[in-house]
Amino acid sequence: MDIVVENLVQVFGEAPREVLALDRVSHRFPSERFTCILGPSGCGKSTMAQIVGGIEPYTSGTVTVGSDGQPLGTHSVMVWQQLNLFPWRTVIDNVAFGLEIRGVAKPERNERARRLIASVGLRGFEQHRPPQLSGGMRQRVALARALIMERPVMLMDEPFAALDAQTKIVMQEELVRIYERSKRTILFVTHAIDEAILLGDEVVVMTARPGRIKEVIPIDLPRPRSQEMVNTPAFGRLYDRALHLIREEVLNAMKQQEAMVG
Repeated sequence: MDIVVENLVQVFGEAPREVLALDRVSHRFPSERFTCILGPSGCGKSTMAQIVGGIEPYTSGTVTVGSDGQPLGTHSVMVWQQLNLFPWRTVIDNVAFGLEIRGVAKPERNERARRLIASVGLRGFEQHRPPQLSGGMRQRVALARALIMERPVMLMDEPFAALDAQTKIVMQEELVRIYERSKRTILFVTHAIDEAILLGDEVVVMTARPGRIKEVIPIDLPRPRSQEMVNTPAFGRLYDRALHLIREEVLNAMKQQEAMVG
């Protein structure tokens, strides 16, 4: 399911203190492809993901998901850095929550939840609650909760940013495995160059605010992918290219912040 963004503009606030967050952003995110959105803090990458998901209204331009004219958010599900799990509900009840809201009968939703819990490596933890789980395990619960909705588009806003380095590697490989099996259209927001290259079919590099698309880098690394690719010459060339593009934008973002403080 294609996502098409045309001349997207997002302005926060009102004159004279208005902030131009996104400025005439246009891009076609291809169906069943994994796109990583890379940029400095405050460039509007999370804002764009939330607009695509129908979570946030936008100022002007057009955003379409698929070709059936359904409202934004109909075909997508969001995975956040802050997982928003219900601490008082068990793992199986957290995973099945979306189906419960839809009115799916308990036996059916629990059966589907159990299959997904097993698929993300949490078999045996169905009756645990989030406070009893590690950070990586909670992230797996959040992934299963998103996957159970069976939406063709998955929007992910820095979902692994708070994890320790070892757990992040495991979760990245888990997401790659899920993507290669399900072939959803994925928009993945990140600050990390290596993560963007390891996961994505393309990396959309954004400028400092106001957010524009600076360049789109095709990632032609073969799948399936694993951490071993990080040390290959092909990965290194892609990393150097992305670093060259993003370094200037990070410096620009820092200058903006200094100007605001000054």
